[in-house]
Amino acid sequence: MKLAEHYGHKPAEDLPMLFQRILSNSTMDWFRRQKTYSALFSTLSDFETDADDDFNLLESLLSNQGNAQAESAESHTQRAQTLLSIEQEILRLPPRQREAFLLRYWEDMDVAETATAMGCSQGSVKTHCSRAVLALGNALRERGIRL
Repeated sequence: MKLAEHYGHKPAEDLPMLFQRILSNSTMDWFRRQKTYSALFSTLSDFETDADDDFNLLESLLSNQGNAQAESAESHTQRAQTLLSIEQEILRLPPRQREAFLLRYWEDMDVAETATAMGCSQGSVKTHCSRAVLALGNALRERGIRL
């Protein structure tokens, strides 16, 4: 689709190389997104089960019923404090980094969608996201949170 949308005016002999570049960039974007996601949320898979395809960690952490009766008060408080710490650190990010981070990794938008929503280039989105992930990782490590 990107080839047709952006390079339809190019001569036919240029299209194979352009296609390869688009494919390569899209693949690299996907792997970067997966690397960042797994770096931030690597231990979240510990909470997933095969039987529950619609698992939502935030709902389970915020839930006061059901599971809260089975876990200790200390464990419940620790989870709530961890969530609060993550939220506080996200709020401390510069506005553009926070916006890019939330759109890309929490709203699961791709680079192009995020760039359109933010009104900037795709390169700017990648830069803002990279800086946000680095800042969040450092801030959470300073608080003693290892994800």
